[in-house]
Amino acid sequence: MVVTSSLNSKNSACISELLHQGFHHTNITDFDYWDYIVPEPNLNEVVFEEKTCQSLVKMLESCLSKSKRTKLHCSKVLVPEKLTNRIAQDVLRLSSMEPCGLRGCVIHVNLETGNVCKKLDRIVYDPTVIPTFELTLVFKQDSCSWPSFRDFFTRACFPSGSQRTLILSPGFRLIKKKLYSLIGTVIEEC
Repeated sequence: MVVTSSLNSKNSACISELLHQGFHHTNITDFDYWDYIVPEPNLNEVVFEEKTCQSLVKMLESCLSKSKRTKLHCSKVLVPEKLTNRIAQDVLRLSSMEPCGLRGCVIHVNLETGNVCKKLDRIVYDPTVIPTFELTLVFKQDSCSWPSFRDFFTRACFPSGSQRTLILSPGFRLIKKKLYSLIGTVIEEC
């Protein structure tokens, strides 16, 4: 229902009929109090959250890029579209109820390949803050994808495996552990 402060003749006839039936007349502007009660979205917070999310996405992509040669021993890591963005949003959501928010977070980044879990890196969003919780992020290798003929050919010609391409699955796992609480570990599978 939309209430306006201007009345036309049809509306005033309707109001006079309601008054005749015993309804009390109230000033239309009394209904405008919702304008003062319902808060408007704070655009500064929305922009700040988007910047924080993009900063976290860059940290995750940097972690994968650094781990490519050192821990993963491959030349390429193929990441599904929007995967790092979804992870960053989930990390922000999990950190929203924490005392220091994302600033008190330490993220342990791992990769699950088959039954083996490799530690890739550790991300500290704000090193000046004492951590209040830890998140363990587990990327999963895409086991459903078939290796391309080029990958098969390069493996046959270069047995060192330095030309290997790693394909990540769109699924991941986040494990949250509060460091200040007896609540313990909260596991969230995404």
